[in-house]
Amino acid sequence: MATVRPAAVAGSFYPAEARALGSVIREYLDAAREASAAPDPWPKALIVPHAGYMYSGPVAATAFVRVEAARELVSRVVLIGPSHHVPFAGLSVPSNSAFDTPLGAVAIDETARRQILHFPFVDVLDDAHQWEHSLEVQLPFLQEVLGAFDVLPIAVGRASPTQVVEVLETLWGGDETLIVVSSDLSHYLDYDTARRMDATTASAIESLEFERIASEDACGRIGIQGLLIAARRHRLVARTLDLRSSGDTAGGRAEVVGYGAWELTVAKNGSP
Repeated sequence: MATVRPAAVAGSFYPAEARALGSVIREYLDAAREASAAPDPWPKALIVPHAGYMYSGPVAATAFVRVEAARELVSRVVLIGPSHHVPFAGLSVPSNSAFDTPLGAVAIDETARRQILHFPFVDVLDDAHQWEHSLEVQLPFLQEVLGAFDVLPIAVGRASPTQVVEVLETLWGGDETLIVVSSDLSHYLDYDTARRMDATTASAIESLEFERIASEDACGRIGIQGLLIAARRHRLVARTLDLRSSGDTAGGRAEVVGYGAWELTVAKNGSP
């Protein structure tokens, strides 16, 4: 199916008009840039939140600003996020030729799609992608910080971290490939409880201890766990860039959603 998937959450999760969207993203990136030294090296992988921009955009920006240095190198993004609307087994990719956003269309990497469709647990399932925000909301940020790139959006259903690892190993590549895992953290807890819980999750991610992350800790737990297993194999180190909640950005503190941003880079000394 040579079709372009239209933006599903433009106008709700982020502005639908291109100029307004670009302005909002640049504002978030400018704020993140002021608090961030130039990355050395730039990340191989990011973990970012996926709520509406007013809630999680400032947190996501602290991760996306870190790949600006690789703007002319990254030509493929492997984008992994949980399926919020459609239950299914395994992992799914769309049949579309591109995903549209107010900033333009992003082509799907057909070669990468064919590579992972060889796995019995990977299927084409457009229904899982039609309304999925966890993948879509990352694209405008990527369009702002990168040059020309293709993307492979992968929705995670009832899957295992091992299945995510197998896909990541197939698509790992070199400097041309950036991996982005989409996940929010704790959901609808009071502010102080969420803060403690999310700090524990951040510690587990920094230690690459995927076993410590439970389903209630992160809605994108399976994607995070798979990335952390692969990070161990590839001797990456994880660093927390930001850790906040909706109670810090644009909401009350009685029930909050947690957001975190991490970068995973090759250890400078070659050891974890």
